[in-house]
Amino acid sequence: MNKATEGGSTNLMFRGGRYIWFISSVAALGGLLFGYDWVVIGGARAFFEAYFHVVSPVISGWINSCALIGCLVGALLSGGLSERFGRKPILTVAAVTFVVTSIGNGLAPNIDLFVAWRILGGVAIGLASALSPLYISETAPARLRGRLVSINQLTIVVGILMAQVINWYIVRNLPAHTTTAQIASSWFGRTSWRWMFCLTAIPAAGFFAGMFAVPESPRWLIKRGKSSEAEAVLTSIGGAEYAAAEIADVKASMAAENASTVTLSQLMSPRLRRVMVLGIVLAVFQQWCGINVIFNYANSIFKSAGYDLSDTLKYIVMTGSMNLVFTLTALRFVDISRRKLMLMGSCGLAVIYTGIGLGYFLHLTGLPMLILVLAAIGCYASSLAPVTWVVISEIFPNSVRGAAVAVSVTALWAASFVLTLTFPPLNKYLGPAGTFWLYAAICAAGFVFILVSLPETRGKTLEQLEAELMPGTLPTGADV
Repeated sequence: MNKATEGGSTNLMFRGGRYIWFISSVAALGGLLFGYDWVVIGGARAFFEAYFHVVSPVISGWINSCALIGCLVGALLSGGLSERFGRKPILTVAAVTFVVTSIGNGLAPNIDLFVAWRILGGVAIGLASALSPLYISETAPARLRGRLVSINQLTIVVGILMAQVINWYIVRNLPAHTTTAQIASSWFGRTSWRWMFCLTAIPAAGFFAGMFAVPESPRWLIKRGKSSEAEAVLTSIGGAEYAAAEIADVKASMAAENASTVTLSQLMSPRLRRVMVLGIVLAVFQQWCGINVIFNYANSIFKSAGYDLSDTLKYIVMTGSMNLVFTLTALRFVDISRRKLMLMGSCGLAVIYTGIGLGYFLHLTGLPMLILVLAAIGCYASSLAPVTWVVISEIFPNSVRGAAVAVSVTALWAASFVLTLTFPPLNKYLGPAGTFWLYAAICAAGFVFILVSLPETRGKTLEQLEAELMPGTLPTGADV
């Protein structure tokens, strides 16, 4: 790292420290809406399914996973749109889409329109999930990048907890052991779930307003020949010396790449293939490790562990609280070692899932199963959840980063769709024990892949990472 860049980063707290934290926090509101919109359906499921008289497991699985189709579309579109129009305008479009679709879901008169709004809302999730961490990584100084990108994961977790608390609060007076027929004919079935979705419009409107107060990504501006605008942004962040050094580094890396149009064949060229495989596999693994099953199918999991619907909604809030606490812990350590956290997370989940499977096999119920579920969430929240987003946002070269991140996030959402859609049949044919043992095996395989393929990326500029990762074989075995 050159001294100018290093010095700029060191003095950030005395120059633009508050500014970079502000713009990163605003961009990360996309993560908050991603988390809220993603999880709200889990608490609302019992009520809108009763209202719409959904009885088929296949239809139920489709309703709960259909948003992922939109996520795939949004992630696919994010790369091309953000490269052409900029990161900021597309994040603004995502904010507007969140506002409209949340109200549309809440007012849906039938299941077909409900599904249509969920899919469109998924487009907003796909855009935000790809572009919020990308924007932050392109704006943040190297020494703060891990922590700042992790803010996006923190806001995802806050959004998840918000949805869980609101869901629980709205139906907190639901009598225990209420039947589906009783729910369908009551206020809970007719109205409660509508409030759960409509309230998403409030933070979405805040995200939309906040986007007017943040600048465009300086690296995108440089790529588009707008160096003076990029210099103004970087000077606000770290001072004139820092801005000059960053602009020089970015221009040098882009001159070396000499690419203006990104194609799929370019992304899978021999020079980029290994790093693309790394990004895609890590994205898929973050989903196939199985933790989102706990969030999306919490009702079924806690029911299998012996809890009724009233208790389940309360304990779902506990899972969100655990998620938040351990995400805050991850913020402290993410700039110490990305690689160690990923290794510890995959190994820890393999062990915990083995225990959950054993608990189901031995027909354990109540507190032991709750503790194991909370342990799994804590392990994931402090490792794979934030670090995967950080790594994906930083390992690709400047000239293809938008498109490469879009491909990786698309793979993530495709993996999430498969995970969400396959849990009900896996749970039916393998049983809860076999299903969690399968996830344990996937986590063990993920540990091996990370051990062999993932280099340490902390504390390096995006241009340094490009120089190290692109020319030859990815480093292995470093900093274990």
